[in-house]
Amino acid sequence: MEHLPVEVIGNILSRLGGARDVVIASSTCCKWRDAYRRHLHTLSFNSNDWPLYRDLTTSRLEILITQTIFQTSGLQGLSILMDDVDEFSASTVIAWLMYTRETLLRLFYNVRTTPNVNILDICGRQKLETLVLAHNSITGVEPNFQRFPCLKSLSLSYVSISALDLNLLLTACQKIEILELVNPEIAMSDAQVTVELSSSTLKSIYVEAISLDKFILEADCIERLHLKDCALELFELVGKGTLKHFKIDDVSVIHLDLGETVDNLEIVDVSNFTIIWPKFYQLISRSSKLKKLRLWDVVFDEDEIVDLETIAVCFLQLNHLSLSYDLREGLFPYILQGSTNLENLVVLELGWAVINDLFAHWVEGLLKRCPKLKKLVISGVVSEIKTHEECQMLAHFTSSIVHLMRKYLHVEVQFEYE
Repeated sequence: MEHLPVEVIGNILSRLGGARDVVIASSTCCKWRDAYRRHLHTLSFNSNDWPLYRDLTTSRLEILITQTIFQTSGLQGLSILMDDVDEFSASTVIAWLMYTRETLLRLFYNVRTTPNVNILDICGRQKLETLVLAHNSITGVEPNFQRFPCLKSLSLSYVSISALDLNLLLTACQKIEILELVNPEIAMSDAQVTVELSSSTLKSIYVEAISLDKFILEADCIERLHLKDCALELFELVGKGTLKHFKIDDVSVIHLDLGETVDNLEIVDVSNFTIIWPKFYQLISRSSKLKKLRLWDVVFDEDEIVDLETIAVCFLQLNHLSLSYDLREGLFPYILQGSTNLENLVVLELGWAVINDLFAHWVEGLLKRCPKLKKLVISGVVSEIKTHEECQMLAHFTSSIVHLMRKYLHVEVQFEYE
C-alpha cells in the first residue's frame, strides 16, 4: 500500500463515496490524508447512509460538512442529500457550491434552505454535466444568463417550477440528452395546465407522477420515452422518427399522439393500462422494426383482445413477447385465431391474475406458433391464503405445463410467482 501513487489513493477514496467513510479512511496516514486533500474527486453526504446526521443540530452539521468540503480541492462529484433534516442556512450552502463549482461535473442536491438557494445562478456557465435537484423551487429562468453549456443530464424531483421556466431551463441546456421529471409542482397562470417542452438534443425523457391537461414534447432526437403514474388528457410527441423505446406504466391518458416518431420503434412496454386495441395498433402499426412487445396487466376496452395474427404478420422482427391480461372464457376462441407463426420469437412471457384452465390452453396454443422459442417465462399471483380449490387448480396447472413441455425440451421454462 505504501507504494501506491497518491492519485490512485484518491480514486480509491472517491469510490467510497460516503463522506464519513472517506474521512475515516484518509486518517490512515499522511499519504492518504494528502490524497484526500488533493486528489479526491467524489464526495457524498447522505442522511440515509449515516443516521447520526439526523441527530446532529443543524449548525453542527453545517460545520461538519463545511470542514469536510473545504479540505478538498478539485471535486468533480458532490452529493448532498439531506432528507428529514432541518433547513440549512442559505449562506452556508452557497459557500459549499461556490467553493466547488469551477471543477464540479456532477451535483446531486436535496437540501432545504432559508431562503431558497438559486442553483441556476451559482452553477450556470460552468462545467456541470449532471444535475439532480430535489425539493427545491426554480423561478425566473433566464437562458442567456443561466445557461448550462455542458449539462447532459437533468433530474428534477418534487421541484416547484412554472411551465414556462421549465421550457426555458431546457433551452438553457444546450447539450441536454437526459431529462427526468418526478412529481414536479407545475405553477400555472391559468386554469388549463399545459406544458410545452422543446429540445433539439434530448434523447431520453422519464416523467413520473404528473397531472396535466396537455403535455407537448418537441424533440427531434428522442430515443426513449417513459411515462409512469401520470394523468394526462393529451400527450403529444413531435419528432423525426428516432424513438426506439416507448414505455408507459399506470398512465391515464385520453389522447396519446406519437405522430411520425414510431417508424424506428424497437421496444414497446405497456403495463397497468387500458387499451383500445384498434387505436393502439394504429399507434404502433408502422413500427416494422419492433423487437420487443410487452402488454402486462392491461385491460381491454369492452370485448377486445390482443390480435396475435396481426402481431405475427406486421412485426416480423419481434423476438420478445410479454402478455398478461384477463382471459375471458367467452372470448377464448378468438384469442388464438389465425395461423401465422411468430417466426423469430425466442422469449415468451405469459402472466395471469387469476389462474384457470384457460391459461394452460393459451400457453399451449402460443407455443405451437413459436418455432424458434428458447425461453418461456410463466408469471402469476398466488394468494397467501389459499383455499383447497386454489391449491388443486395450481397443482393441476403445474402438471399440465410439465406434461406440455415434454414436447418442447429445447425450451427453457421459468416460473415467477408473487
